[in-house]
Amino acid sequence: MDLEDYVHSLPKAELHVHIEGTLEPEMMFALARRNAVALPWASVEATRAAYAFTDLQSFLDLYYAGAAALVTAQDFSDLALAYFTRAHADGVVHAELFFDPQTHTARGIPLATVLDGLEQGCEQARVRFGITSRLIMCFLRHLSEAEGFATLAEAMPALTRIHGVGLDSSERDQPPAKFARLFARCRELGLHVVAHAGEEGPPAYIIEALDVLRVERIDHGVRAADDPALLARLAREQTPLTVCPLSNIKLCVFRTLAEHNFKQLMDAGLKVTINSDDPAYFGGYIAANYVETARALNLTRVDLKRIARNSLEASFVDDEAREPWCFLTCLAAFFSLGVIAGCFFSSLLLCLTLPMILLLVNTRTCACAPSIGSRAQDSRDLAQVRAGTL
Repeated sequence: MDLEDYVHSLPKAELHVHIEGTLEPEMMFALARRNAVALPWASVEATRAAYAFTDLQSFLDLYYAGAAALVTAQDFSDLALAYFTRAHADGVVHAELFFDPQTHTARGIPLATVLDGLEQGCEQARVRFGITSRLIMCFLRHLSEAEGFATLAEAMPALTRIHGVGLDSSERDQPPAKFARLFARCRELGLHVVAHAGEEGPPAYIIEALDVLRVERIDHGVRAADDPALLARLAREQTPLTVCPLSNIKLCVFRTLAEHNFKQLMDAGLKVTINSDDPAYFGGYIAANYVETARALNLTRVDLKRIARNSLEASFVDDEAREPWCFLTCLAAFFSLGVIAGCFFSSLLLCLTLPMILLLVNTRTCACAPSIGSRAQDSRDLAQVRAGTL
């Protein structure tokens, strides 16, 4: 089993993906035509040519312009299903999607429209692929806390449809403590809380996110390596980091993947995960992030299994849902070793136990590794997605 197949076989959760950041140029133009929206670029090719980012803000300027193509609930549903089609092919069994309501409400798109569409796409993915999902509503940190409270007020009638809140957008000069009261209120409401910190911001922002916002996960967090005491704390407390390696390269956080500190964080005992962030803009969905990071940093298959298991353990699902996924992760690693060694008994064990495993997984409505038939369907689906017709 080669590296790509091994990565695809690992059941994994994606915990850091902005659904608006999965909007491929082909779909962007298809939706713009459907909604009579003018885009700043003349063609798909011109759009891709603009993906030469120098930092986070240069990306965000383009990201917000592209999001203008999303207008109706059907648009958001189509976008979500296109992401899940790719995620399923990459071995994702659970995804926790970030969405930015303020990006859309500022254009006059009601929050209910966004939620209706995303929920429809999530439900289609559950039925079609067996992927479970959660929605995490993010506040834009370049806006005020008062505007965040206004967004929370608009979300109150639909709060049972939202599983958590996050903090994203440009990090420079926007400390997490700016949103202390807003996040305190979200915790009172029983919402999970996460925040982007330590991507371009200093280690102090990670500390603020932990101590002031009291987050359960740190999104990015790579600057923790600059503070030995913080690094030791994250290892001790096992606070998950949702790292996005290809994003970090595209946005010049690191010059090359070989210079990325992911392996340093993992070796220090941190609970690190690999994610795709805004894959339509950064050149790789989750499997590509696993594979390219593994090659650049010489990660072993044991490392990759640990990373996939970290993602499942860090997800906002209960133990009953998580257990079959973790078992399948271990099985994928074991079978991979058996194939490499030419071990007849590993193959025999898989044949004897697979029907029982699949029954266990299916009865808990969890996704297992895709079958050959579903792989073929994935190929057809992905062709449609790339053409912007799904």
